[in-house]
Amino acid sequence: MIAKSELRRIVILGYLTDSMLEKLIPIVERTHFDEQEYIFRQGQLAEKFYMLNRGKVLLEQSISEKMTVSIESIRPGYSVGWSSLLSGGVEPYSRYTSDAICTEPSELFALKSDELNALMDEDREMGYLIGQRLIRVIARRLRHRTEQFLRIIKQHPDINNLIIE
Repeated sequence: MIAKSELRRIVILGYLTDSMLEKLIPIVERTHFDEQEYIFRQGQLAEKFYMLNRGKVLLEQSISEKMTVSIESIRPGYSVGWSSLLSGGVEPYSRYTSDAICTEPSELFALKSDELNALMDEDREMGYLIGQRLIRVIARRLRHRTEQFLRIIKQHPDINNLIIE
């Protein structure tokens, strides 16, 4: 069984009350992954939400069949698989937008998205608090990717010539 103290170390759960954490404990599963093992792959149905307890995870996206780019490194206390909290249109699940791969042996807490979404619907205050954390993660990732994109564009020789002129 997972203890409340373990869940409190997860950033998005640090804002939840003891009673909210107690509601989560029965649906949290402790999972282990080896180094270079994928937690999920881009395009796969997003059926689980993961919170990193120990280890390190990289989020990667394929640019082509031959090239993959690391887009973010996840440290203990942070989460991956946010797509699982967004219900799909036609399908009951969304799809993961990146690969998540462990760079060292890792322990994660996993929640089935349908169970977590049902709990957040039942406890609207908990749903609101988790939703607020989701919005902050999405905003931070969008800012980071926009900065990366602009940096790449500015470094392009043709664009650089336009800026200098």
